[in-house]
Amino acid sequence: MGVSKNPINLFKGWPNPSLLPAAQIKDAANEALSDSEIVTPGLLYGPDEGYGPLRQQAARWLTAFYQPIEQIGFERICISGGASQNLARILAEFSDPIFTRNVWMVSPTYFLACRIFEDAGFHGRLRSVPEDDEGIDIGFLRDQIQKSEQKARADGNEKPTLKPPRPWNKIYRHIIYAVPTFSNPSSKTMSITRRRELVSVARDYDALIITDDVYDQLQWPASGSKPYSDKAVMPRVVDVDRALNGGPERPGADGFGNAALRSSHMAYLKRKTTNWQCEIAANFAKSGSSRSGGAPSQLTATFMARLLESGDLQNHITGKLQPTYARRYRNMISAIEKYLLPLDVKLPQSDREIIGGYFIWITLPSPLTADDVAIEAEETESLIIAPGSLFAVQGDTDLKALKGSLRLCFAWEEEELLYEGIQRLSKVIGSLQNEQIEGYLKKDWSRRGKETIGLVGSHY
Repeated sequence: MGVSKNPINLFKGWPNPSLLPAAQIKDAANEALSDSEIVTPGLLYGPDEGYGPLRQQAARWLTAFYQPIEQIGFERICISGGASQNLARILAEFSDPIFTRNVWMVSPTYFLACRIFEDAGFHGRLRSVPEDDEGIDIGFLRDQIQKSEQKARADGNEKPTLKPPRPWNKIYRHIIYAVPTFSNPSSKTMSITRRRELVSVARDYDALIITDDVYDQLQWPASGSKPYSDKAVMPRVVDVDRALNGGPERPGADGFGNAALRSSHMAYLKRKTTNWQCEIAANFAKSGSSRSGGAPSQLTATFMARLLESGDLQNHITGKLQPTYARRYRNMISAIEKYLLPLDVKLPQSDREIIGGYFIWITLPSPLTADDVAIEAEETESLIIAPGSLFAVQGDTDLKALKGSLRLCFAWEEEELLYEGIQRLSKVIGSLQNEQIEGYLKKDWSRRGKETIGLVGSHY
């Protein structure tokens, strides 16, 4: 059915263009390009570890925000070309498509990461791990990894076969992928207890935890009457790994640690200890692409170093992004409370004091499915939303928990349309509840397959 309403897009997981720091980046670029001591190394091959001043500035910034037990040294940071490239390079250096048994992904997952894992040779070996209100289901993960290890031993899979042995490197038996804070898509934050348990599992089974910490700084108090904080709501898994029972330097450890950061679009990768020379960050810098071409994003790194040194990036986050996203979130959540909760829609972790990220994850009343609601919303209300089935781990066949959920993004659409978007969604849900549900459940989501692929061709 055609509709004449202006479209509202609550699917797209991008920042609204009004929030981009174009002026600050322009100033930083002008400064860098006008200084011969900066522009010359910026336009040449960079050191394998990345541009030194940016590594130093990033170390100070991260130390101030996360407040780990030890100051973060710049030698623990490598610069890469962005979060997605970072993930691909981590897999190239620290996994073997045969020896590394499986990739364990918290479900629902950031679905575009699946393609990166498959490109690295793990097609057919991605495994979903459910989560509850505290985060990843540790009991399920431990049980499934045990079964995977039993199979690997029975198959005689005891050493890497496709990656050459290198004295500075390590190949892990398992990969665990998670977005532990303000997760995409579920918006949940993993508890400190689960983070510690996750590190323990990784140590027990020789697993590398790769965390997507891209939303950590986009945080605000749930209540508008409480002050903002410039400190992290939760320690990163990498910091838990460093602190728990002596960290990678504990008796019996191999010195490598069990957690890495995919990080942000200004990507970096931290290694785990200060006393070992051949660890994750140093190994990462020895990758073939860096040895050949130097660290990626060398020129952009000079701009980012100036942004951090001046404080412009930090001020943009705390002075612009945090209050704007807080207002957008509260706008959408007030509409959800008014129009959707009375329809028996559910919200996860509704008692949190600190909120963040880009998304709100909602669970629909049974027997509605997210696929049907998404189709009906676009056809009758010109409303674009993301059904939960889209966030399944590739190859996962148990989609029951996802089919009843929707992801709503408050970061992209114009702010004045967020409230109306939820009003339109409530009309769709209410209409489906009042109709013969069985008839609507016969709609075929697959007929939108090509359209969906077109929508998700970038970071969502």
